[in-house]
Amino acid sequence: MAPSKKTSDRFAPILRWLNDEGAYFARPVHVLGDLRLANLRPDLIAGLTIAVVLLPQAIAYAMIAELPPQTGLYTAIVAAVIGALWGSSRHLHTGPTNASSLLVLATLLTVARPGTHDFIVAAGMLAVMVGIIKVVMGLARMGALVNFVSDSVVVGFTAGAAVLISVNQLRHLLKLDLPSRPVFLETAAEIVRNAGSAHVASTLLGVATLVIVLLLRKLRPRWPGALLAMVLAAVVTGVFDLDARGVVVLGELPRALPPLTSLPLFDLELIGRLAAGALAIAAIGLVEAMSISRAIAAQTGQRLDSNQEFVGQGLASIACGFLSGYTASGSFTRTAVNYEAGGRGPLAAASSGLWVLVALFLLAPLAVYLPQTAVVGVLLATAYGMVDWKEILRIMRSSRGDSTILIATFVATLTLPLEFAVLAGVFVSFGRYLMRTSTPVVHEVVPDDSFAHLVPLRNQRPGCPQLGIVEIEGSLYFGAVNHVEEELAHMRERRPGLVFLLLRMQRVNHCDVSGIHMLEALVRRFRDRGGDVFLEGVRPRVLHLMSLSGFLRTLGHRNVLRKDSTIGYLFHNTLHPGICIYECEHRVFAECQALPKHTESIDHENLMDVASHKITQIRPSEVRRLMEENPDSVLLVDVGEEREFRKWHVPGSINKPLSRLANIESDLPDDRTIVAISRIGRRSTLAAQILYAKGYHDVRNLHGGVLGWEAAGYPIGVE
Repeated sequence: MAPSKKTSDRFAPILRWLNDEGAYFARPVHVLGDLRLANLRPDLIAGLTIAVVLLPQAIAYAMIAELPPQTGLYTAIVAAVIGALWGSSRHLHTGPTNASSLLVLATLLTVARPGTHDFIVAAGMLAVMVGIIKVVMGLARMGALVNFVSDSVVVGFTAGAAVLISVNQLRHLLKLDLPSRPVFLETAAEIVRNAGSAHVASTLLGVATLVIVLLLRKLRPRWPGALLAMVLAAVVTGVFDLDARGVVVLGELPRALPPLTSLPLFDLELIGRLAAGALAIAAIGLVEAMSISRAIAAQTGQRLDSNQEFVGQGLASIACGFLSGYTASGSFTRTAVNYEAGGRGPLAAASSGLWVLVALFLLAPLAVYLPQTAVVGVLLATAYGMVDWKEILRIMRSSRGDSTILIATFVATLTLPLEFAVLAGVFVSFGRYLMRTSTPVVHEVVPDDSFAHLVPLRNQRPGCPQLGIVEIEGSLYFGAVNHVEEELAHMRERRPGLVFLLLRMQRVNHCDVSGIHMLEALVRRFRDRGGDVFLEGVRPRVLHLMSLSGFLRTLGHRNVLRKDSTIGYLFHNTLHPGICIYECEHRVFAECQALPKHTESIDHENLMDVASHKITQIRPSEVRRLMEENPDSVLLVDVGEEREFRKWHVPGSINKPLSRLANIESDLPDDRTIVAISRIGRRSTLAAQILYAKGYHDVRNLHGGVLGWEAAGYPIGVE
């Protein structure tokens, strides 16, 4: 019996989710389907090249974590295959890394002692926890979060980890019986105090290995320096029987497939003690993996899916945890080797794990001659290479914010528990991002000398006394609102006469309810003083929110202006020409250039100070009616210049130019209704406000001015 339509509709969202998420786990189907026979040979050769580098690294990095060498080899085998098949990058190599190994050690030391069964089991459990965190982040589409973590975090942590690895491995180089503690100052002090007890043969063998690796790296960079140095050290140890003289050797490795491990999956106490470390390892691992992937993808042109990569990295760590390995991550060194060796697809990285498996079966007995101190020499060479001096100097020279993050992470790595050091770097990075987004650029702009572009207002460039033009670059969300309000308040303090405000919002990508509330308060503030606020270049998404929130009704659709006509519209319809003529000598806008420069100064209080009172508008028809009913009750005052008055005026009006009206004590009667008149009605509005400030309370403005009077069909007077 088929399920009802109602039942299927109920489970449709769940089915869609399962189908979408299932695509992440079906990645190998697409990888294997895209395999080409032509790519088989170069991928297998690239995989062998990677394996030559991977084999000594797997042993060395396991030693950093104080884990058995086979644990590192099992991780190399399993992670390489799983990471390649389920990842997104064609070249990223997944396996044990130096930074994650140090973090693993720091985390495991809180729950068990190195060398014990509990320590190894906890390593597997930690790998599973890290993997689950990565997978969940991938399924939750949280891949974009990596974008908010600065590369400086990785550079700073890696440099700090290099110092810690070096100091912690010196005890093995000198063969000192000291506890493993990834703590810089205490460990360094212990080594200095016990340096006199160093084992000479072990120290010399380790130093010789270090020198050989560094020399080969410089003289023969394509040679497998680490592998050759370790083989040479093993030969020397076997020939001169150095193990009988106190040189510690690794011992024979098991020749077997990675065995399945039984893990305490429901041990809540253990999970709680490992949780902080697991989160830190997952964070640094994902940032590291994505940084490497993007660096290679920038050269190959490949499009990456960060969520898929999260899932791939997570599954690799989970598989390693169950198969006697430990936490895996992306390796920059081996990824670069893969790319330079000609690897064309995921098969190259995957085959490197299989090559290591072959080597494990063939070379495992030879590990009985491999001295531990030789591995230390390789690790010290690796630690030296971990410090990216060029990148550090570049960051320090170019960016104060990134420099702060780098230094903070580096210092935290040396002084704090490692899991907290990583999280401190991540939080500092997030904090910097929040600081930048919460402080959008807010600056007042004016036209340049050519009037073609708007440039930031400087002290040497004056602005319009009526109109402030402010450009906002950033989002108007709850975290940025206070900063924008403060910047606008500073502008009003610098220029108290501003009545009108134009906000240019072309670069405002987002606005939330807090931003709407800020804009509403701004509109009220300017309208209370007789001005207004206008918006320019509002993006459709932001405009939609303004409409839904009701802000557009408050502001008015006419106050949302087009970019190409904003200044002209405001000049001809909003700004007071009287102020333009009598108080402004700067002629800021192109439209101002045709205005005469009035030589007579106005001694009355600043026109902008009196231009805030709302004046009653009176229509030409009503003026006509009052003049017919009682001519003595109305006084028509034309405030245009004398030449304008002679050209045209309303019959019966007297001429009182605005400049004189403001400068002298008015001799107008205060028992009549005064109607102020100008050409289009804007200067007369200002004149009416001046008269109101002088004590005349029955003052009105002729709506539309002389042009409105003429348009109504009434006669025009000419002298």
